[in-house]
Amino acid sequence: MKTKDFDFDLPKDLIAQFPTRERTSSRLLYLNSSQNDWQDRLFVDLPDFLKPGDVMIFNDTQVIKARLFGKKDSGGNIEVMIERIIDEHHVLASIRASHAPKINSKLILAQDIVATVVERGHDFYRLFFEHERSVVDLLEDYGQLPLPPYIARPTTDTDEARYQTVYAKNLGAVAAPTAGLHFDNSIMARLLDLGIRIAYVTLHVGAGTYQPVRAEHIQDHIMHSERFYIPQQTVDRVQQAKKDGGRVLAVGTTSLRALEACAQQHGGKLMTGYGETNIFITPGYRFQMVDRLLTNFHLPCSTLLMLVSAFAGMDAIKKAYQHAIQQRYRFFSYGDAMLIEKNHEI
Repeated sequence: MKTKDFDFDLPKDLIAQFPTRERTSSRLLYLNSSQNDWQDRLFVDLPDFLKPGDVMIFNDTQVIKARLFGKKDSGGNIEVMIERIIDEHHVLASIRASHAPKINSKLILAQDIVATVVERGHDFYRLFFEHERSVVDLLEDYGQLPLPPYIARPTTDTDEARYQTVYAKNLGAVAAPTAGLHFDNSIMARLLDLGIRIAYVTLHVGAGTYQPVRAEHIQDHIMHSERFYIPQQTVDRVQQAKKDGGRVLAVGTTSLRALEACAQQHGGKLMTGYGETNIFITPGYRFQMVDRLLTNFHLPCSTLLMLVSAFAGMDAIKKAYQHAIQQRYRFFSYGDAMLIEKNHEI
């Protein structure tokens, strides 16, 4: 299967540059992929598609202020994007510079924060922050929120709040789990009142989520790795839903990736604990945990578009995306949402 099979023309003015006025005021495209049918709805209609006993899985990761600016000790401006916090003083990061920094060289970031380049592996550097304060504290004070590359404007105070989910609590992501950005506290309470079970996973989204697949054949793409955690309560609620005939709805591709990766690693069972995954879900994948997916509209030739094509079927996704473009749905992180029923015929 070739990467170009997942390409499509998207008018630039459909790429959402700002969030909607209210979190829940976006649109919702409902896709029943088995019947190749869709409905144009509003996000506030989401509870209409749920029933008591269903379980919704949210990713409670919190976006860190992962972007830092500075200079190399040898001169030259740099931009550092934290990919992962390893411990209190070590991180993995990508570095934009006119010339790649050398191993053991020093980076002077923000207000005289010194970081040493320890090693390099593939696209990322391992850095050691020589400061008495932890990396998390330093980023909170001196870092900038890392908006996606397709949002072509500076970060604003509004982004500080709106590029986080209302339930975010575990610091570590460099990109938001964007399907969750549509929820506010009122709709969360409404779901609970309707008897919908809510549970959480933590998957710290990496910058690799934005990277297009550059290989001609998708099987040649090297997937980025992400760390996740699944609590016992989530295992229990998923098992109970399946026992009672309820459906498992993953809120976002990151929640789906955590659940499916765990099942893949444990013989089809959901287990509590930490895990590391570079799962690459493409058409032909057999889903074991998730029945429905709430997600945004994704980039051409992206791994996320391949994932939803595996979930719904390539033909159904192509037609739904064509419809979304014709109806001028808003795309990507601050865009509209899509509720997809898993195609049981593929």
